[in-house]
Amino acid sequence: MKVLTFPDGEVQAARLADALSHGDAGVISYALIEVHRFPDGESRVMVPTPLPEQVVIFCSLDRPEGKLIELLLAASAARDQGVKRLILVVPYLCYMRQDKAFHAGEAVSQRVIGKLLADAFDVVMTVDPHLHRVHQLQEAVPAATAIALSATGLMADFLQEHVERPWLLGPDAESRQWVEAIAAGHGFDVGVAEKERLGDSNVHVHLPGGANVAGRNVVLVDDVASTGRTLLAAAEAARAAGAASVSAVVTHALFAGDAWSKLRHAGFDHIWSTDSISHSSNVICLAPLLADAIQAV
Repeated sequence: MKVLTFPDGEVQAARLADALSHGDAGVISYALIEVHRFPDGESRVMVPTPLPEQVVIFCSLDRPEGKLIELLLAASAARDQGVKRLILVVPYLCYMRQDKAFHAGEAVSQRVIGKLLADAFDVVMTVDPHLHRVHQLQEAVPAATAIALSATGLMADFLQEHVERPWLLGPDAESRQWVEAIAAGHGFDVGVAEKERLGDSNVHVHLPGGANVAGRNVVLVDDVASTGRTLLAAAEAARAAGAASVSAVVTHALFAGDAWSKLRHAGFDHIWSTDSISHSSNVICLAPLLADAIQAV
């Protein structure tokens, strides 16, 4: 086996190769996929040669437009080099939000992107995908093997070690699954707020009825931090209710536009994320979770 990645995933790919290099597997190496971008915007993609029959490509699909094309080109080049089993490790999987056409003429992007990846790879593995009406990854990505992992166990261990008596707060109904999974087995207090969305960047958050966070270390939990507006509104509600501290832990640190700047200046005690997307907030390494899943398949 060999791990391939693009330059922006080199740190995570090195960690993954190291995590795979245990037991009977021997030393698993990683290598970079070479990308040259022409002046007209097209890309030339070159995989290293030779390649073994089983290859892992690590590629997180944040800001995906250029990445998707280069990923598919790399998959094709790997097949041309004789790779028989191609495993895609895509910690952040893009275009999962739109699972239906909400208006006439809209493309169902989840279905389109899912099929592209399923056609190119034998195994597609992701972490905490943003699934709503579709509940199984296999429905969105009809690959021979589609695996949705969760970072909640790693998050729970991290919070147990770094936060005294955390009070976990999900900022909206969709976050309930992550909040409850992190709390399971640790006895953390939890609550799920109600979110009122007034636009793409304008939200109000109301704490759950009966929630008493006064004097507690509140930790906001979510799968994706994109505009950051939901976290900002939830933090404001927690502080107004007397929280002693307010932190946040997220799986995917997208932080689009000015989100990170606004969050940094909003008085959070800590903002933590996994390394699914490279960011200065990364504190939770996904490599052990990913390596175990790869070895299992």
